[in-house]
Amino acid sequence: MAIRVLPLVEPANDHSRIIDMARRNSSLGLFGRFGRSEDLRRLDGALRSVDLHPSMVPEAVKLTVVNLLKDHAIGDEPAPQAYRSAAEILGYCMIGAEGFAGVNGVPLALQVEERIERALEHGDRLDAQLVLVTMAAKVIQPSVVAHFALTSEAD
Repeated sequence: MAIRVLPLVEPANDHSRIIDMARRNSSLGLFGRFGRSEDLRRLDGALRSVDLHPSMVPEAVKLTVVNLLKDHAIGDEPAPQAYRSAAEILGYCMIGAEGFAGVNGVPLALQVEERIERALEHGDRLDAQLVLVTMAAKVIQPSVVAHFALTSEAD
């Protein structure tokens, strides 16, 4: 589990930049004794809803996705539909276009493709960051990389 150290206040006592230290961190559980945090359970459920078994997604990817969802949330916690939306991008990237369309239907696969195309045009959207996470973790399908002509600086 990664630990992030965040400053409490930016210099010059700018109270408008106080970082919310009450944000709840995600938990994987420990020895089956302490349960997974609610946000990871929600993401696991969303992954199942797009026919991607949660055990196929590395825990580091799930933790990163949950943190990205929290970073982009309007309130304290991501909206319930945000987990499904993220799972659609992850599922498409990890399963590939044909597999995703075969299980979730062609209309949803086309919608996800459009979301990825828009995200790649703007680059700083959550969807683009989710695609980047799958690339960095090396869990993205080569067919998706080829379809969108994705490259990374490490290549």
